[in-house]
Amino acid sequence: MSGAEGHARRVLTEAPTDLIVDRLAAELARTYGVTRIELYQVDYRLAELLPLGDGAAVTGPGHPAWRAFDHQEPVIADGVGWFPVGMRGERRGVLEVSPVPADPHARRELDTIATVLGHELSAVMATTDIYRTARRSRRLTLAAEMQWELLPGRSRIRPSFSLAGQLEPAYAVRGDSFDWSDDGHRLWLAVLNGYGEGVAAALLASLATYALRNARRAGLDLADQAALADQAIYAQHRGEQHVSVLLIELDLATGELTVVDAGSPRLLRLRAGEVTEQELDKQFPLGMFEGTDYRPQRFRLEREDRLFVVSDGVIEATAEQVRYGEVALDRFLRRTGPMEPLDAVRSLIGDLRAFVSGDLVDDAVVVCLDWLGPQP
Repeated sequence: MSGAEGHARRVLTEAPTDLIVDRLAAELARTYGVTRIELYQVDYRLAELLPLGDGAAVTGPGHPAWRAFDHQEPVIADGVGWFPVGMRGERRGVLEVSPVPADPHARRELDTIATVLGHELSAVMATTDIYRTARRSRRLTLAAEMQWELLPGRSRIRPSFSLAGQLEPAYAVRGDSFDWSDDGHRLWLAVLNGYGEGVAAALLASLATYALRNARRAGLDLADQAALADQAIYAQHRGEQHVSVLLIELDLATGELTVVDAGSPRLLRLRAGEVTEQELDKQFPLGMFEGTDYRPQRFRLEREDRLFVVSDGVIEATAEQVRYGEVALDRFLRRTGPMEPLDAVRSLIGDLRAFVSGDLVDDAVVVCLDWLGPQP
């Protein structure tokens, strides 16, 4: 690490929460002769890159900023550098730097600094609204605010897996959600197909998510996680409200998949270019009845298998009384093979928006998981 890069790191870690980008701009001007930087954050719809300052949003897919975001590599165009900003696979946006230094070593340092910026933004996100507010192009509904705050992130990358998810309609989602966690040996994933409308649906999804997290963190197996969450929801609503959930535990060393289907969204596998719906033992949604016992199923993934979990809102999306349907979904999923999971999710949501000519009316959740095989 050079002295300039190390000093930039210290500036980022020591800057006041609201002045992180300003202090970084001053440091880059001193060490690299940069006269302008701007942080562009991707919005909730994954459709716009929104500036923290007063600039214009970047929407065109061919723009250098989008190329840097999509490929997660620096892009240099017309003397301006665009560097991806993210953390552990969570793509936050891009950093615009101009004029970009001609020295390749300096450009590599700027790329590293942009990554450190992503870590610092994650660290301060819970203490300020500045960065959250700047990444929305319109007001979130209260239910959507609750749902987005509940999420663990939108993408995650480790050597053995890559994972991404998205909610739609992004600014007005109600009850659909997802949650995940990993410990280096196993990955846990929950995808929720919510029940109800508005804040009531968001509250129900929150209760289900926190109950599942509580059970998972207590070390319970997947079936018992479902049972505990089922009891918590039933105790609160006495069967009048329930949540459809798919619970997955992936052994990262063997590819063994343990699944509990509690009235869940659909699980589809893309293997060698072919899409197959995984047949699951459908059991009662969480909270429907008192004291439901849940049974796990086990499957074995092959290296580079891709899983999609989609809620009913995807297949049931309707335009002019025509459903999107299983055939269109299978055809589109086959096309996603070369894409990274976040790009696959974003592309599918974009195809749905194009199909309905706007935002979806009903909630939809899409999660994409790649198992890359055991790692040394």
